[in-house]
Amino acid sequence: MPSKLGRTESANPTNVAAESKLPTGAYAPAERALRYKNTLALAEQIKTVIPGGVDSPFRAFHEVGGEAVFFDKASGSKLTDVDGNTYIDYLGAWGPAILGHAPEAVVTAACAVMKDGAVFGAPHKLELALAERVSRALPSVESVRFVNSGTEAVMSAVRLARAFTGREKILMFAGGYHGHSDSVLASTGHQSSTGILKASQESTLLAEYNDLLSVEDLFQRDAGSIAAILVEPVCGSMGVVTPGEGFLAGLKAIAERHGALLIFDEVITGFRVAYGGAQNLYGIKPDLTCLGKALGGGMPIGAYGGSRQIMSQLMPEGAVYQAGTFSGNPVTMAGGVATLDLLKDESHYLRMEARASELFAGLSKLKTKAGYPIELQRQGSMFGIIFAGGPVRNFTESKTIDAPAFARFFHYLLDKGVYLPPSPFDAAVLSSAHSREDIETTLAQMEPALDFAFNG
Repeated sequence: MPSKLGRTESANPTNVAAESKLPTGAYAPAERALRYKNTLALAEQIKTVIPGGVDSPFRAFHEVGGEAVFFDKASGSKLTDVDGNTYIDYLGAWGPAILGHAPEAVVTAACAVMKDGAVFGAPHKLELALAERVSRALPSVESVRFVNSGTEAVMSAVRLARAFTGREKILMFAGGYHGHSDSVLASTGHQSSTGILKASQESTLLAEYNDLLSVEDLFQRDAGSIAAILVEPVCGSMGVVTPGEGFLAGLKAIAERHGALLIFDEVITGFRVAYGGAQNLYGIKPDLTCLGKALGGGMPIGAYGGSRQIMSQLMPEGAVYQAGTFSGNPVTMAGGVATLDLLKDESHYLRMEARASELFAGLSKLKTKAGYPIELQRQGSMFGIIFAGGPVRNFTESKTIDAPAFARFFHYLLDKGVYLPPSPFDAAVLSSAHSREDIETTLAQMEPALDFAFNG
């Protein structure tokens, strides 16, 4: 089965097929069966009407074994499942919950507009309000178009880049994740899904992250045919991999030299690693920016933007088509406005940085104490506890990640009320709702979890 990154092998693959519905964890099998009784029953029922029991494959536990937990409610830094178990959450709904779950200001704003109509299919003032806030936060974004997901944002930005440059090919990076449109699910170097046209696959080139020479080589080979470089400024699907010194600036220079556009996929990093995003943190101005997740504070959202010159190519001003019934709907826009108004207060980022620093300081002590082969990599509140014996700086190095050890670590913590992404490769996140007590509780459980992961 293809993975989302075409990850067909690793140095330590997880034998998911051999895993039971209740892999080894902190408790005995009988105790685990009781703890997740309702989840296990629902998992069987839902598979009869929803493929694999999930509406997004990330949610399944196929990378760690077992059945995905069914949740009932969430508040602040906590999740509660259908069996009444409570967890300190480091998944953050895969990124949107930057203020924690159900932040009062966002809930109030969304409910206030809901009573006047959830969707108009026509312009309204909240679209203007959020667009102005995005443009002020990101100097590269003079004009912005709202959509419903990060996938839509990237898909639309790629189409726009091709139209603006008159070129067909896109350059992306091995290990980067950009949603599930055809242009990014397969390339000349990977295939993450069947059903992709060969022509689409051949129109996407694959370089190595943090390796400018690999980018230069592709531009030399395909001179005049590459429309854009598409990159996550901080990668979140092969551990958390930050750009090496000069890498992002180098991409900008290469794109300009060859007449291509630079697209930053900030669906994860936007408004998370800094107010605005990674481009503000690193001082790089891309030609197009894709946003999502944290921008909506829990509402379904995506956005893409850039200069007025580029964005004016979109219909009805230009000839590039993109549309969406629910794009820019009042409920989502209200949530976005409330979220950005809160995040404008720097104290949220200072609090997340403090909690992340405390977590990594504690983990570093555990690593030193026992000599565990883990790498601690993060950018702000976006972090990875990477089960590898050395730094991970690109997709090739991510193949050394010990997936079975992570799976044991994950299930031990799950039993003890700490919820991480169910993947050894994907970024975990903190929210401004996480407390010092949450970190202390987490660290207290991580010590035996690491011992269990490596020593059984």
